[in-house]
Amino acid sequence: MIENWSIILLAALVPLAMGFIWYNPKAFGKVWMSASGMTVEKAKMANRPLIILACFIFSCMLAMSLLPITIHQTHVYSIFLANEGFGVDGSELMSRIANFLGEDINNFRTFKHGALHGAITALFLALPLLSINALHEQKGFKYIAVHTGYWLVSLAVMGGIICQWA
Repeated sequence: MIENWSIILLAALVPLAMGFIWYNPKAFGKVWMSASGMTVEKAKMANRPLIILACFIFSCMLAMSLLPITIHQTHVYSIFLANEGFGVDGSELMSRIANFLGEDINNFRTFKHGALHGAITALFLALPLLSINALHEQKGFKYIAVHTGYWLVSLAVMGGIICQWA
């Protein structure tokens, strides 16, 4: 259950901030431009406000999907979703859930644990997705490495933020 929605929004800012750093020409921007066939002229033609807004919306979706990946306790709640009294403060069901979780409600709720699950998500979800697209687009190893590295760091930081504070 999300208690602090502002953390989801904060985590959604991570890919935007990381993108400004990661794809900067002083970091991996030149490698990315070369590997992807992007040019400075083509980049200048983009509708930046629309791209940033869309990326923030997609990043919110990512943050929401990282919640159950990084916070194990959410799985307990999912077992009881269809039961009468779920989500109703003071109900018998919510009392049973609280008693079941007891002192364990905050187990594994650390930045480090969330970062681990964010990194695992990058390796087992982002890497295959990016690689499949890159292979069909006939992009090389550098293209895959730059993007996977970006998502590895971004999802690790997002996962850490969500697990620690959401």
